[in-house]
Amino acid sequence: MLKTAALWRYSIFNLLLIALLAHWFWQQNQPVALPDPELPANGKLNCVSYAPYYGKGETPFIATTVADKSRIERDLRLLSERFDCVRTYSVKQGLDYVPEAASKLGMKVLLGAWIGYVKLENDKEVELAIELANRYPDTVKGLIIGNEVLLRKEQTEDVMIAYLQQAQASTEVPVTYADVWEFWLKHPRLEQAVDYITVHVLPYWEDDPQSIDNAIPHAEFVMETMGKTFSKPLFIGETGWPSVGKHRNASVPSLVNQASYLRQFVQTAHDKNWNYNLIEAIDQPWKRDLEGTVGGYWGLYDTDLESKFEFKGPVAERRDGLQPLIWALTGLAVFVILTLARKERRLPALLAMGSLGILTGATAYVQWGYLLAASRDTMEWIVLAGISLAGIVALLNLPALIARGQNKLAHSLLFVLVLAGMVTSFLLIPKMSFIPRDVELHPMIGYVIYTIDGRYRNFPLALYALPALQYAIGLALLGLLHRTTFGRYRKLNIIALATALICLILEPLNTHALLWLGVVALLAYASWPRKGARV
Repeated sequence: MLKTAALWRYSIFNLLLIALLAHWFWQQNQPVALPDPELPANGKLNCVSYAPYYGKGETPFIATTVADKSRIERDLRLLSERFDCVRTYSVKQGLDYVPEAASKLGMKVLLGAWIGYVKLENDKEVELAIELANRYPDTVKGLIIGNEVLLRKEQTEDVMIAYLQQAQASTEVPVTYADVWEFWLKHPRLEQAVDYITVHVLPYWEDDPQSIDNAIPHAEFVMETMGKTFSKPLFIGETGWPSVGKHRNASVPSLVNQASYLRQFVQTAHDKNWNYNLIEAIDQPWKRDLEGTVGGYWGLYDTDLESKFEFKGPVAERRDGLQPLIWALTGLAVFVILTLARKERRLPALLAMGSLGILTGATAYVQWGYLLAASRDTMEWIVLAGISLAGIVALLNLPALIARGQNKLAHSLLFVLVLAGMVTSFLLIPKMSFIPRDVELHPMIGYVIYTIDGRYRNFPLALYALPALQYAIGLALLGLLHRTTFGRYRKLNIIALATALICLILEPLNTHALLWLGVVALLAYASWPRKGARV
């Protein structure tokens, strides 16, 4: 039987964790004061990227996906309350109806023609886009031939110039091409084939990701650089900030950061007379397959068409209500019942396990939110939910561990967490960091690297943190730190620590990378072989 003093120590530890977690919830739910930008008299913003693929399972990669006219009309009616204009990226899959729908609302359209690998498809896109521009000249205020085609290396500069010249010769609507600013600098010849330059300014996606504090100065630097390089008018075709997703060095996705960046940008654009388009109108879940979690959360509206924030007044990161409390009380009840079932009636033991139950319940609530955001397909649901479940079972095993002193289930669960942590650490390494952007890769090699590239993966802190704390510090306080004589733990831990350290070295300003290294270190401490160990 464990000593009462050990149980009290452990209880105090859990109560401190509860206080920290409660403070985090409180802080995340507090409205944050942000600057209110100066808006036009009608209160509307310039333009916003629009795509209708926000329903479950919808993606432009499935050719049979076609947006209903009624949906486009409903979406544009909503957007017309906040914007004067929408930008599209293609004229396929029902998007050819956007100019007609926009004209009924008095909105303008930046009409996009998607250019990819296939010439036949590209030719059809350009021809239809030109035909729509000519049919709705009062609505289509710009024809954007190609979006980041050179960045994706799907066509050459000469091919793009030919398409742009074709459009120039076939319509009176201004013609442009859209790409990130570095690729405009690499392909200055394109300027002669466009009426104005459409540049993308995305501080989060830079090779050197920008912090929220430096995002606007970075945008100013980009525009200044472009202005010195080119003589034709500049248009910011994309700018924005994600509300959820992976930290990239000092660049942190969050709802407050998204609102802060966009508000500051709108004010700066007003002061400097920039014309701009924000990315994007509505969250696009399908983009998570391309860019990880963060790809699906650039919208000003969520997939239920609810506005994430307003452009005036304070903004809170989360709106949890009573949900954390309900989950915490459920955890409390479960762990107290498990403790009583072990015929443990001592107050410090009940307090120890009850407090652990509160932590487990509240953490499970956070984990569920993480799984909803990060799991993109069935395999990821199985893997990530499996890790989460292993951690919860490890915590549910603690009442029995306290009652018996040791058990083999704790050994097995710890091994699962250490093994999963090692694999996770390897997959989190942003491997594209080792490959210069200009290096040409065989498509198959590029696909393999993309598939395992940690640049698009979140640090799953929510899944590992509490089990790691409990099995390292918690069991140490109880005098039950699980010890094993199995040498395989040492190898797994060395690999996990090394790869976690590489992640931090590559992104030294990434707080999630630092915390992940801490989690891996806790798991290593809990499972490192010791003399005289027993299972």
